[in-house]
Amino acid sequence: MKIDILTLFPNMFNGVLGESILKRAQEKEKVSFRVVNFREYADNKHQKVDDYPYGGGAGMVLMPQPIFDAVEDLTKQTESKPKVILLCPQGKRFNQQKAEELAKEEHLIFICGHYEGYDERIREHLSTEEISIGDFVLTGGELAAMVISDSVVRLLPGVLGNEDSPVQDSHSTGLLEHPHYTRPANFRGMSVPEVLLSGNHRHIEEWREKESFRRTIKRRPDLLENYQLSPKQEKWLEEFKIDEE
Repeated sequence: MKIDILTLFPNMFNGVLGESILKRAQEKEKVSFRVVNFREYADNKHQKVDDYPYGGGAGMVLMPQPIFDAVEDLTKQTESKPKVILLCPQGKRFNQQKAEELAKEEHLIFICGHYEGYDERIREHLSTEEISIGDFVLTGGELAAMVISDSVVRLLPGVLGNEDSPVQDSHSTGLLEHPHYTRPANFRGMSVPEVLLSGNHRHIEEWREKESFRRTIKRRPDLLENYQLSPKQEKWLEEFKIDEE
């Protein structure tokens, strides 16, 4: 996968792209990053990339020319058609399903905005889609680009040591992940559930599935609004209600 990031602050990415999973993914040649300062594409003497909005109003708006030219230059250098993602609080909220969808792409281009916003022509004629990482406003799109890149790259085949890890993550199944325990079996009087020490893999899997369901009901019941419960889960739901009485 190729990931290009258009930003006015490229140094913000040095630490994130050079550590942990993103670093290892690049070393394994599973992904390559290019962080591009789109100010370099400005066609005016002072490399100005923003201007006052027509009609007046507070703040400055990113001009279309530098961003259009940057994206066109990057797409000339690749055979695959990239997905151009505008990072914007008006975009569709990012989730695990979107991460899995983006992980199937060959080339992603993230546009990190700043100031009051984008010239609308960037939104209408250049971007493939708009994505937001939450219902709040950041200073710019850089942090959102880092979050989405991390979420997507870890899903690429061969990036994680255990291929089952992303499949079992919270939200991948539509539910939150089950609890985890490690050594010692008893820590300060707090014990690991006996089933996990039993060696019975069928019972362990059943326990994990049930606890995943229980945790979702307790912490994120909103995730179950459009979730089709299995007969087994409906039975568990009744058990949980009885336990609370």
